[in-house]
Amino acid sequence: MIRLPPHAPGMRIGLFGGTFDPPHRAHLAASLLAFRRLKLDRIWWLVTPGNPLKDTQSLAPLAARMAAARALTRHPRIDITGFEDALGVRFSYDTVRFLTVRCPRVRFVWIMGADNLRSFHRWQKWRALAGLVPIAVIDRLGPSLYSTAGVAAQALAAARIPESAAASLADRRPPAWVFLHGLKSPLSSTALRARRDQGAAPDRGAGHKSAVESGEIAIAVAPRAIADPAARTNVGTSDPVRN
Repeated sequence: MIRLPPHAPGMRIGLFGGTFDPPHRAHLAASLLAFRRLKLDRIWWLVTPGNPLKDTQSLAPLAARMAAARALTRHPRIDITGFEDALGVRFSYDTVRFLTVRCPRVRFVWIMGADNLRSFHRWQKWRALAGLVPIAVIDRLGPSLYSTAGVAAQALAAARIPESAAASLADRRPPAWVFLHGLKSPLSSTALRARRDQGAAPDRGAGHKSAVESGEIAIAVAPRAIADPAARTNVGTSDPVRN
């Protein structure tokens, strides 16, 4: 039995996949940015059993990563799920294909960082994935400088919509994608994981937040005070997708 997070016909749900090893504030800030710009109802963090494009030998157990993600988010409309493990899939295409068949009237949007856009052409059935759901690419410090010049971005150039139309992305027929600027976080799960594996103390510098991220996080720590993240006005106003 595959148990999915709350959903209903017509809902706009962001799918944010990754190993989340470990989850960090940039993941949360990206989610909150997506809430606001894409006018989403919920976001599902798809905590993958393992990334086919990465070394998973030192990957923390799925249950531990999910627990850490829940502790970080504490948000009423961000759902942490590891259903891919029960489903027995490792590729994003298979996950999204399952969801679009299982929930045909839910308006899913795939969310990924700009670093993943650069390597998107290496993903299993990446063109087919882009044809299943719209995609939102979130700005990242560094990768944003070259990601839109990559193979996938160039191949899908005709399907890119302007940032000013981001709120309509979930309603568009795929392929369709948007690049959201504004999040310039230096945080990286890879770097944080390397420090953890080396037994290093937590990097105090990892707590540094950009102006946009600071605004997002200040809201996120008290989600009960503001019921609708999409309605917030003190997040970044400058506008910037897993495996």
